[in-house]
Amino acid sequence: MTTKNQASLSRAWYFMLAAWLVALLSTASALFLGEVMGVQPCVLCWYQRIVMFPLVLILGLALMRSDHHIPLYGALLSVVGQLIAGYHTLLYWDWIPPDLQPCGQGPSCKQQVLNLFGFLDLPMLSFLAFTLITILLIFSLDSSKHE
Repeated sequence: MTTKNQASLSRAWYFMLAAWLVALLSTASALFLGEVMGVQPCVLCWYQRIVMFPLVLILGLALMRSDHHIPLYGALLSVVGQLIAGYHTLLYWDWIPPDLQPCGQGPSCKQQVLNLFGFLDLPMLSFLAFTLITILLIFSLDSSKHE
């Protein structure tokens, strides 16, 4: 393997590490809000958790095995999470009519739990996390192509 190929694989691994760290921080934050702060997640938050939590395992295994093909599966999961979080953000901002809201029982999908800097709410933070993970995994996949 040439030095250039090794550098590409190393770059791919670091992008995957960064994506894993974002997924780990997001998962830890969601668990902290739910288990420590006692904030009940809404339906859309549960769907986002269903997508985010496995990313920690999938990307962690990919890092341990230095498998540069697994990020494709992580990127696909992350895009699904982006779509759910994007929908949740639009719903939260009242850009989606009330009759299209999936929340019935349990906490409202519009419940304000956290607001950073006056404009970063939980649905937007989730959307940004999924977007960052997707971008990092795309860079990881692109860097590993040069192997």
